[in-house]
Amino acid sequence: MLLKKINIWYLSSFLISLIVAAPIVTVFLSFFETTGNYSSILKDTFLYDYIFNSFVLLFGVLLLSFIIGVGCAYIVSFYKFPGANFFKWALILSFAVPAYIYAYSLTAFFENFGTAFSILKNIFGEGDYNSSIPKFDGMLGAIISISFSLFGYVYVLTRASFHYQSQNLIELGKNLGFSKEKSFFKIILPSARPAIVAGLSLVAMETLSDFGSVSFFGISTLTTGIYNAWISFDDLTLANRLSFFLLIFIFGLFILENFSRRKAQYHSPSKDGFKSKPAITLTGYKSLLAFSFCFLVFFISFLFPVLQMLYWTIIFPKHFIDLNVTELFVNTILLVFLSSLVLILFAFISNYGNRVSKSKVLEALTTFSISGYAIPGIILAVAFITFISWFDNNIISYFEINSIKSIFIGSIFGLVLVYFIRFYSLASNGIKSGYLKINYSIDESSYLLGYSKFKTFTSIHVPYLKNSVLLIGILIAIEIIKELPITLIMRPFNFETFATTAYVFASQDLLEAAAAPSLFLIIIASIFILVTSRYILKD
Repeated sequence: MLLKKINIWYLSSFLISLIVAAPIVTVFLSFFETTGNYSSILKDTFLYDYIFNSFVLLFGVLLLSFIIGVGCAYIVSFYKFPGANFFKWALILSFAVPAYIYAYSLTAFFENFGTAFSILKNIFGEGDYNSSIPKFDGMLGAIISISFSLFGYVYVLTRASFHYQSQNLIELGKNLGFSKEKSFFKIILPSARPAIVAGLSLVAMETLSDFGSVSFFGISTLTTGIYNAWISFDDLTLANRLSFFLLIFIFGLFILENFSRRKAQYHSPSKDGFKSKPAITLTGYKSLLAFSFCFLVFFISFLFPVLQMLYWTIIFPKHFIDLNVTELFVNTILLVFLSSLVLILFAFISNYGNRVSKSKVLEALTTFSISGYAIPGIILAVAFITFISWFDNNIISYFEINSIKSIFIGSIFGLVLVYFIRFYSLASNGIKSGYLKINYSIDESSYLLGYSKFKTFTSIHVPYLKNSVLLIGILIAIEIIKELPITLIMRPFNFETFATTAYVFASQDLLEAAAAPSLFLIIIASIFILVTSRYILKD
């Protein structure tokens, strides 16, 4: 009788949101704990360098990503030129190249006696070319690597915004005597501000959470400080305190941007309805400039790292032969399959629980729990370990039960669980957007026909949302294939993926050996991205 009174869907949704939220809360609570001696040393030495470097890196990446992303989106949205349709989808292939792999390529090409040196030597013969070859390392190298890896966020969202801008706005600018340049800066760009800010927000979160490229270039940021505090100094509390600083940094950016907008409106108040705009056909040198800009971005962001990794794989076949491709592929796909299954299943349960219970408390908890995507992976991994350690030391030991640390830390189960917390937002928001298209009257009709809530869920909602499930699964797969810090910290002993293998070789200064796993990672991610492009680039 009691079970009948309990809303199982509400309870399930509440528990799922609670599980996701627990490590996030841990980050905030750990700030007040006592740290070791390394904390005072860090405060007097490197802490301000961590904060300053993080700020410089963020500013540089946001600026470059804005220029590249908005520039490409504007050109392919408003103009017709040879190759325009190709670049619409080709430019998103940059998502397949993680920043740390781009960093390996950039260094390998421009380093002393690197690929650029070999090319010049083969063309012009022996010579002192190293002094003439530019070097992209340190902060500059990190900014370039991260920007060309992440500008796709800005490009995709801004292109969608440009596509749906009404011709009414363009005509208004012409009637006011605006030139094309003035129309762009006064009308087109401000109208797309929400999309641009959304893209830059994603870029900011990924930049602040980047570990592979900044550690490769030897830049001390808050992310590397968190990793060193946990791995090198075994100070979990300090790692959480640095995580807290990084979270405040991220949330401060969002609050500042929202405050700057205040009551600004971005929809068109015109009563004439939406008027689609015809693309302008470019000819002559203008067509050449548009093609050259898009091709240059496509080449630098995707072809350049792919060709560099392919070149190394070919001239150093021993590393490819020694690589256990089958094991790495199975491990990578296993994580993708398990994580996608868990994420989609629980996102379905959580969203349906919210739908049938209509609880404001549950909705607020769910909203908070999806903020895990805004938290860098390295923070979530450390927070998860902190929470499990606290739970084991205080709850499990109190009941004199065997330790559970080995179940959650250094295991596939724990790794998938942290993936679940990190990417729950992707799955939850994807399912939620699909649910918004299902009218509540469909549920009521189902109940009138004698369907239970469970049968309504399995027979009506799940089939209706199958396309959303496919898209979410692909997006999760792309993220997990490229994910590095969570996998490095949480993976079982001797369990490697393409991402961790490439990083381990690169950290040992064996860039040639890192080429083959990097190339496989890019190929697999590219396949998923090409499948996804049919959804995210629909006109």
